[in-house]
Amino acid sequence: MLKIGITGGIGSGKTTVCRIFELLGIPVFYADAQAKLVMHTDEKLRVGIIQAFGFQSYLPDGSLNRKHIADIVFKDERELSTLNALVHPAVFRAFDLWALEQTAPYVVKEAALLFESGSDKMCDYTILIKTPDRIRIARVIERDHITEADVRLRMARQWSDEEKEKLADYIILNNEKLLLIPQVLALHERFVSLNPILA
Repeated sequence: MLKIGITGGIGSGKTTVCRIFELLGIPVFYADAQAKLVMHTDEKLRVGIIQAFGFQSYLPDGSLNRKHIADIVFKDERELSTLNALVHPAVFRAFDLWALEQTAPYVVKEAALLFESGSDKMCDYTILIKTPDRIRIARVIERDHITEADVRLRMARQWSDEEKEKLADYIILNNEKLLLIPQVLALHERFVSLNPILA
């Protein structure tokens, strides 16, 4: 089964594009949502988090102590790297198991850090959603009710579109000029035609 990775900077419209793929009957794996889930369900990951950040990483009811983890990792880039090094492999495992259960011609993995995490290496093809910074900033300010400075800080933590473009196989332009649906439909038809079972 073909595995397609989708990424884009904050506010680029990843969720909107993925919803279109879902309307076409294509299953979408949302890596960021899964990352939150596996921190509760993946026993190997739980042990690693406790070893790295202490027993207080989990509350008495077994749920992740988000405040404790956030207080550590958002103050120290090395600690954030440690957390990512633990979480990314667990998300990779979850994606592999999930993909085996799907019956569509291909599956999509949506991940903000697709290239940064090395997750693109698990995909047959990758798509970058490119959106002008001014549009992204306006969207995130409206969505998250934060300042432009906060948005730019988040953007600075991700690779630039120029860096991602060098690695992406396909690009979707979400610039409020070109329509999204025809771009997604064209890629959908291509991926279906590339599926060896259907070809």
